[in-house]
This record gives sequence, C-alpha cells and structure tokens, in this order.
Amino acid sequence: MRRAAGILLPVFSLPSKYGIGCFSQSAYDFIDWLRKAGQTYWQILPLCPTSYGDSPYQSFSTFAGNPYFISLEALVEEGVLTEEECDAADFGEDGSRIDYEKLYHARYPLLRRAYERSAIAEDPAYQGFVAENRWWLEDYALFMAVKDRFGGAPWTEWAEDIRFCWGNALDYYRRELYFDIEFQQYLQFKFFQQWHALKAYAGRQGIRIIGDIPIYVAMDSADAWARPELFQLDEGGLPSAVAGCPPDGFSATGQLWGNPLYRWDYHRETGYAWWLSRLSHCFRLYDVTRIDHFRGFDEYYAVPYGSDTAIGGHWEKGPGAALFRRVEEALGWHEVIAEDLGYVTDSVRQLVRDSGFPGMKVLEFAFDARDTGSASDYLPHNYSEDCVAYTGTHDNETLTGWLRSITPRERQAVRDYLCDSRTPQRELYRPLIALVMRSAARICIIPMQDYMGLDDRCRMNRPSTVGPNWRWRLRPDDLTPALQEEIRRTAVRYGRA
Repeated sequence: MRRAAGILLPVFSLPSKYGIGCFSQSAYDFIDWLRKAGQTYWQILPLCPTSYGDSPYQSFSTFAGNPYFISLEALVEEGVLTEEECDAADFGEDGSRIDYEKLYHARYPLLRRAYERSAIAEDPAYQGFVAENRWWLEDYALFMAVKDRFGGAPWTEWAEDIRFCWGNALDYYRRELYFDIEFQQYLQFKFFQQWHALKAYAGRQGIRIIGDIPIYVAMDSADAWARPELFQLDEGGLPSAVAGCPPDGFSATGQLWGNPLYRWDYHRETGYAWWLSRLSHCFRLYDVTRIDHFRGFDEYYAVPYGSDTAIGGHWEKGPGAALFRRVEEALGWHEVIAEDLGYVTDSVRQLVRDSGFPGMKVLEFAFDARDTGSASDYLPHNYSEDCVAYTGTHDNETLTGWLRSITPRERQAVRDYLCDSRTPQRELYRPLIALVMRSAARICIIPMQDYMGLDDRCRMNRPSTVGPNWRWRLRPDDLTPALQEEIRRTAVRYGRA
C-alpha cells in the first residue's frame, strides 16, 4: 500500500447553505478540493441520526442515516420543495456554528412537506429500497413514529404494551401511524440515495471515504427497543450496567457513557449474526471502516446502572478475536482501522495484531507528562508502517489549542523533539503536522482545524460534556486556494500525494 494522506472533517461541518453540512453541492465541491489538495482519504464521523446531546456516537439507530444530511437543494430540484420555502426557514445566523434547536424546528417541517408532495409510495426505487432494508428499516421507522407520538420520550417511558413490543400494540401503531412511518422510510430512502451518489462521485475522483462505527448503541434506540435480547437489560427493559471508561489522568471520575452493554454470550450463540449485519452494512457505506473503542472487544468497562460517575465500574471480558474471525469468514476481508487508544494492555495489543487491522497513533498523546508509560508509543519515530497517524481526533483539542493548554515542561519537550526554538507558538502547528506526515505510517489523517491553525473555540468535542459539542462548521470562504496549495505541497513533500 502506498503512502497516503487524508483530512478529518464531519459531514455536518461542511459549509452548506441551510444550517448544517449535508449532501449538497458543497460536499461535491469539497471532494474536488481534496483531490486538488493531493489527498486520498476523507474521514467522517458516524452518519447515524443523533439523539440527546447531538452526538453521532449516541444514535437512535445503528443502521439509519441522519435526515439532517439530506440535501434540501436536491429536493428543490426534484420539485417537492421551493427555494423560497427553504430560504424562509430560520436555521440560525452564525454560519460557523450549528444551532441544533433551530435546525430541528426548521428542517423537519420542510422534510415533511417534501414527503407529502412526493407521491413516494408509487416510486419503484422507493419500494425496492424498503423491501431490501426491511430487516432494520421497519423497526426504526416505527420506533421514530411512536417516539414522536409520545412527545420524544425515551422508549422506556412509553405505554407498557408498545414498550415491550406486544403484538397487538405493534399492529395498532402500524395502522394508527401509517403515514408517520412512511415519512420515516422516505427520509431513509432519500438519505441513502443521496449518500451513495456522493460516495460514487468521491470514488471517481480518487477519494476514499473512511467511515466510523461506534462500538455501542444508545439506550434510547430502535436497536435496544426492538432487540433487547442483544443487551444486558432486565425484565423491565433497564440495563444492569452501562458503558464507560475508568478514572485516569484526564478525568478523576472517569467517563460515564450510559450505553447498554452487549450480552456477548448471546451474540456468540447466534454466530454474531447481528454484528455481521451491522458490519456488512458499514462495509457497503464506506471504503474503510474505523471501529471506535476497539479495546472494548478485548475487555469492556461496566458501570453499575444508576451510578453518578464511572468510579465504581469494573472490567469484563469481551468476545476477543473470535468475533473478527467470524466476520472475515462470513464477509471476507475489508479495510478496517482499530481505534486502540486509551488504556491499552498487552491483551489489547494482541487483539489488534490478531485482527490484522492497523491501529491509531495520535501525536498529542506523545508529550503527556502524566503518562510516562505509553507516551513514547505516540512519538512519530516509533510509528510502524501498519498504523494510521493523526495529530488529534474529534475528541482532542485542536493542535493550536493543545499547545496553549499543555504545561511549559511539555511545550519544551515538543520543541526539543522538533529541534525548533524559533518558530512562534502560533505557527508551531505546521512543523507538528509535518512531523506526523514524514513518519513511517502509511496513512496520515489531519483534522481540518489543525491545517487551519484554529484554536479550541473550533474544537469538535469535549468528552463527557453536553452542550457546545458537534457544532463547528467551515465557512464557504475557508477553503481557500492558498490552504489547498499548502496541504498539497505537504503531501507531495512527504510522498503522500
């Protein structure tokens, strides 16, 4: 495999017109921009519909797509919306930040109007999509329709009959909410129609998509509601324990994610059928699939349900290499990146080796004075070819923000490693990007904020917080020819163009 480079930018961060990045012309323009910048990869975050907190890692479904990403411009071209209707909607005034509240109140009425004008039930392509995807779409569309009927409440607070999927209740709501269900199916049809067109265009331009799959699903999801046997839930539908991470140098109380944990014994008994469906779905969506929190397949951290922090959790064994042997046996070999960050043990390292997947190296972890044990693993001179190198990820500070926040001792260690005492701190992100790009790693992925030298006001996510995350967007004039040329020259210089 030749050396290559790419850029990390979520779809929602694209500079689209109506409040959020989507599959509009700006996505096609960004692909062209990447090609001219000498890039091979576009890494995105999960495409699934987001729930509370707007996080792509907390979704109403592991299979569905986010309706916010449907291009309104494309619906205007189809004749089911007008440009005047879209322009009249209030998506917020700050083009560099997503206002999710206004987005919700403005975009869904437009999408509903488009559906009502579409005569979608008569479309053979729609009929084929529903038939092909019924195995997940039927549960998801009903789940979302019922959720709306109950005012957005989580499924654990619904009426008992539909909460536990009793047959008579399912029949009743399918009749009662017929058009609401069809609306949800229409949204998924348009999402996947537009996504596959965009991905095909990227392929023709030589740009490969790196997608992202969260290891866990949200408690308030169609997956947990319709398939409770997959998870550690009690007879009342509540989890006995939830997912998280233990306390470490970054958080004295750990991270409490709240996702239901898997019943790995059940998955093993069924030949990992649900995981085969899930990964097969992702392999069709992306050219390369990054699996988040890979260490959870070796051991996962279980926190008693109802805990306020992750302090009282404990480690339990995951499925290990057996899952990935089964995946390769059933689905063949596919390109996967293992997100093996965090507390990494010898058994986690062995699982990554056994899987054959490249792991990740993050430069910002290399100079952490609190973690003298593993920091050297992230120094670029220690990178192997079989890894994917990053300056930072969506969970990290931007490079510029990180340089401001680290201690003077750590900042001096950065300069000593670079043999650079003269570059102003505000420009130090450039030699750090070059440091990663000239490493042995076959693939280097740089967040767009780092190439632009942006500070933590443009940070994507602060783990274990809710509020300001997942909101940063590019402005249309940010993707300048000068930035494109700088990125291209860097890729050429280090043999990655």
